[in-house]
Amino acid sequence: MPYFGEILSLVVAVCFTAAALFCEAATKRVGVTVFNVYRMGVSLLFLAIVLLFLSGSPYPRYAGWDTWLWMLASGIIGFFLGDWCLFKGYLAIGARYGQLLFTLNPIFAVLSAWLLLGQRLAWTSFVAIAVTLSGIMICVLGKGEGKGISVQLPLKGVFYGVGAAIGQGLGYVVGIVGMNLYKADAPAAFSSDIPIAANFIRCAAGFACFLLWQMSVGDRRQLFAGFRDRSYLRVASAAVLAGPILGVVLSLEAARHCDAGVASTLMSTTPIIILIPTYYLYKQAITAKMLLGSVVTVVGVSLFFLL
Repeated sequence: MPYFGEILSLVVAVCFTAAALFCEAATKRVGVTVFNVYRMGVSLLFLAIVLLFLSGSPYPRYAGWDTWLWMLASGIIGFFLGDWCLFKGYLAIGARYGQLLFTLNPIFAVLSAWLLLGQRLAWTSFVAIAVTLSGIMICVLGKGEGKGISVQLPLKGVFYGVGAAIGQGLGYVVGIVGMNLYKADAPAAFSSDIPIAANFIRCAAGFACFLLWQMSVGDRRQLFAGFRDRSYLRVASAAVLAGPILGVVLSLEAARHCDAGVASTLMSTTPIIILIPTYYLYKQAITAKMLLGSVVTVVGVSLFFLL
């Protein structure tokens, strides 16, 4: 089928858009920590089933201690700290702006790779960073008091959004180190399944951290009360299905059928796609400024993959 990979990539962007909206609704209902215990737990169970089918073991049996340490660190940074900031951002500024700020994560991935892996920063990276930041500023900056320019969003929400991008970018690079160690330990026949096994360890770290946090700091009764709320369970299940399951699986399949840069670019169009459902669901106007900023941001992100 012509352009099958490109179509799948757009479907992934739609899945991530739906996941963002469902996540916003779920966190408003039960809170960030409770929702993520459920989300990480279901994702972990799904990955265990996939691993059992692919390798005959429900856990990454070829991972050594060094692999576990790096991947657990990646999960703590990306899934616990990063996702905590992401969902807190949803509560403060909504999924539309939360997803927009989340597109900053390639910038922090590039900078982390430069610091941790010694990768060279090409001039194209600086161009991509400049364009991406320009798009973000078009969306979030506006006229303040008098003739000044000010941020048109709650600063708390902006900090959460940037924190989510840092967690995703840094967690991704730390995960690369762990996957490279895993590749050295795993049989060659298992190499194609390494991303799934690595993600299992990251999910295990996220699940454990959110559960421990809720049990030690939050209301333990709230953790179990969410499981008796059928409306919440429907929304939370839809969020997990759209994001960690369908979104991730289809993204891996899309990368097999088209150029990785093209696939990544199309998947990053979530900030544009999300404008439509938020207009109909929450009556959030699609202004020329917001549309232009979102398009410029996506163009900037695409430059990381295409240049």
